[in-house]
Amino acid sequence: MLRTAKFALAAAALSTTALSPLVMAAPAKAKPKPVSVAASKALVAAPIIAPPIIYQRRVLPNGLKVITSRDTTTPNVSVQMWYGVGSKDDPNGRSGFAHLFEHLMFKATRNMPSETLDRLTEDVGGFNNASTWDDFTNYYEVAPANHLERLLWAESDRLKALVIDQPVFASERDVVKEELRQRVLADPYGRFFSLAIPQQSYAAHPYKRPGIGSIEELDAATVDDVRAFHQTYYRPDNATLIVVGNFDQARLDAMIDQYFAPIEKPSTPIPQVTAVEPARSGPRTVNTYGPNVPLPALAITWLAPSARDKDAAALTVLDAVLSAGKSSRLYDTLVYEQKIAQSVFSNAPNNAQPGIFYVGAVMAGGKTVAQGEAALRAQVARVRDQRVSPAELAEAKAGLLADAVRKREEIDGRGFALGFAQEVEGDAARANTDLAALQAVTAADVQRVAQKYLADDRRTVIRYLPEKDRPAGEKDATPPIPKVASVKYDGPIVTLAPESERQKPPPVGAPVAAVLPTPAEKTLANGLRVIVAKSSDLPLITADLTVKGGASSDPKGLAGTSSLTAELLTEGTTTRSATDVARQIEALGANLEAGSGWEAASLTLSVTASNATPAMAIMADVAEHPAFSPQELARVRAETLDGLSVSFQRPGSLAGFATAPLLYAGSAYGHVAGGTPGSLPRIKPADLVKTHAAYWRPDNAVLVLTGDLTPEAGFALAEKAFGSWKKPAAAPPTPPAAPTAYAPRNLVIDLPGTGQAAVVLAKPAITRADPRYYQGVVANTVLGVGFSSRLNQEIRIKRGLSYGAGSSLTPQGRIGGFSARVQTKNESAGEVIGLTRAEITRLAAEPAAASELSARKSVLVGSYGRELGTSEGLANILGNLAIYGVPLTEIQAYAAKVEAVTPEEVQAFAKDRLDPAQMSVIVAGDAKVMGDALLKAAPNATVIPAAKLDLDSPSLTR
Repeated sequence: MLRTAKFALAAAALSTTALSPLVMAAPAKAKPKPVSVAASKALVAAPIIAPPIIYQRRVLPNGLKVITSRDTTTPNVSVQMWYGVGSKDDPNGRSGFAHLFEHLMFKATRNMPSETLDRLTEDVGGFNNASTWDDFTNYYEVAPANHLERLLWAESDRLKALVIDQPVFASERDVVKEELRQRVLADPYGRFFSLAIPQQSYAAHPYKRPGIGSIEELDAATVDDVRAFHQTYYRPDNATLIVVGNFDQARLDAMIDQYFAPIEKPSTPIPQVTAVEPARSGPRTVNTYGPNVPLPALAITWLAPSARDKDAAALTVLDAVLSAGKSSRLYDTLVYEQKIAQSVFSNAPNNAQPGIFYVGAVMAGGKTVAQGEAALRAQVARVRDQRVSPAELAEAKAGLLADAVRKREEIDGRGFALGFAQEVEGDAARANTDLAALQAVTAADVQRVAQKYLADDRRTVIRYLPEKDRPAGEKDATPPIPKVASVKYDGPIVTLAPESERQKPPPVGAPVAAVLPTPAEKTLANGLRVIVAKSSDLPLITADLTVKGGASSDPKGLAGTSSLTAELLTEGTTTRSATDVARQIEALGANLEAGSGWEAASLTLSVTASNATPAMAIMADVAEHPAFSPQELARVRAETLDGLSVSFQRPGSLAGFATAPLLYAGSAYGHVAGGTPGSLPRIKPADLVKTHAAYWRPDNAVLVLTGDLTPEAGFALAEKAFGSWKKPAAAPPTPPAAPTAYAPRNLVIDLPGTGQAAVVLAKPAITRADPRYYQGVVANTVLGVGFSSRLNQEIRIKRGLSYGAGSSLTPQGRIGGFSARVQTKNESAGEVIGLTRAEITRLAAEPAAASELSARKSVLVGSYGRELGTSEGLANILGNLAIYGVPLTEIQAYAAKVEAVTPEEVQAFAKDRLDPAQMSVIVAGDAKVMGDALLKAAPNATVIPAAKLDLDSPSLTR
């Protein structure tokens, strides 16, 4: 778990750019493609009903708002504190302060030493996190329900008695700098979304300031600035406490009164942002630039109302029409039809004060921002000039409502819905009534808001281009950073009380027993193994079809064949075009996605229960009858290559690409699973047809159905959708041999100008069938899973060298790998390698303390239990068990097997399988900045310029 920041303007983009450039979408065609007769039969969609969140609300005399929602079906509880202070409230010259505070709130209080929140959550099987938006900062925990009182006590203590001292301030400021480097400076489009769009969209409103701040403003801040900020905004009358989960209402009310009611309300008023953004007087275009920008990008923004405005629902539907899914107008036109964009996006306002609406695109290779602007403006003009069709309107609403159901599957998701409605829209009831407002939106409403807000003469076009394209003499459009004096704070200062004087946390309550799912299974006549398990009472179903094969079965020299085969499944069948598939699935409010791992590929459907039958019919058609047309292959391949060009500018992705070729060279696993710039162009439709015929067959597959359904209903769905799938006469292919030879090797990939270095230490490890599987899982969790793991403690918490450090153990059927991964500033790469090696060595040198091991086991058991509680998580667990030949009863046995691991077994596993001397070191970053420390930490490293990296070559260079 990492403390993360989300900024209202760029929240959607930031959450996706870590893996792919953007949420994909594009303008629509002038003439929709016809739907075939066979395909049209699947278009009847049942209404999607999102169950309302039942809650109670009250206000304490000190102004604290309290919202509670009881759910006795879960053994957990979520406690959340929402404060009405966000990035818009940052002091002038101190952008990033609200976000910095998000980090400081996890440190010490009068009664809690630093990281006590992690002891009270992560160490008992829960988790905690926080996020910063333009208008609020929220802190949330999920833990077993018997720890509820402790969480309430802890939240009250950090509200009334937070310790803010110079050492904590300096340490967390360093962590925030690393987060900024990772999210903004090391990502090709980080500057675009976090800086350029807000800075260039607003003239006066503080929404224009970057929520994550700047290195310069963070360095200028003092501990007095921070103390004054806390005293101003962290107060009961500026907060909302939300509790969702399994509790007794009367007992909960009494605890809240006990811990929160005595906190005094300050007499001073809460400062309010009163800035008014002036109306735009005409169109404007601005060029912004960044290093390592592989594809140009642009956004077009307009001023828009707040999220509580009566027009917000119609703008939300308009946003969905434009960019939600592959059938959306922007994707359909810019990406699919015109092929000028690698990805597209739009965003409706989600601010408490008037915000912006925007559309945008990352261009495809060889395409220009001028082409993108023309296409985007044409689509905006189209939605202004013509009403959306009834089908488009229904599809947009179905997707929005289905997404609302998915977000409510978890208790913290329900808490977030209530908190957002309260803090941004001013009324928690909007969490429910907003859905009715979406349902009531008409095509006329969509056109009306497009005409009202998206006028062509009030647009701002923000272009994002490579720095090398900046004309000589062109000035930087980035606003100057204000130089302001720090404040003088003379208020109360809290210190950590001596241990003997600290108030102790309240006792833990009686445990609430978890009800584990009980899978049922049968095998259809065609050999398809079907597993069904109920996960919740929400009207959601996940269908996961997994076939053995995967990237390890890619033909030699054709890395990415399995991945492309899976991806092309949803791009057209013998009776449905790619557009048909997208439109029909999205009209049902469903998501249908395909992907490939090393030893399996999968097709996964998420759908509301009322639409499961027609959605599974489409899923079966996609799995059994893909067309693999040359045109679709050419398009998807081009998009994939463009995506790789972006990923090759991200140090973390670049280091990840090199890992398999380094560890498994010469074997079926020694390549990049998703393909390379060299291998993808060589893959032909016939290669996909051959791979599909060999592996996508019922007797080589497992279908898992989870959600709100009985075994009988699940088996009936499976039989109806897949019962006629024919089994070939020949047996499925034999899996490839496991890798045998391995020698450690050090590699440095030089990516000049990138804002951070990615450090990876990796080696082969164990398979899933290894009898030491649980010892390995526990050992890895001690080392690098969770905020309190040893790597994160040493590298982030103690030294502030990274936004997060961790490790992973990935046991599979014929291979297994271990890796420790950290991103840090380039100058610290060598130091981080040494620190990582030291922690791995320490794990083997001495047994872990019983208290540490108990806490780390709780992390595993708690995370596993939460995953079992969602339809998608349960389907994933069951599918993996089935593919690796593990009995499904492992669900019931998991906790006991984890608890049985001893300190001596952890030590022995680390000594035998995690020897640092046998690990390869891979570093991707700016080599000239990393200096001699890197060469000492990674001796005899091969240094390869990123531009010369060849992942298809045994030497990795051309």
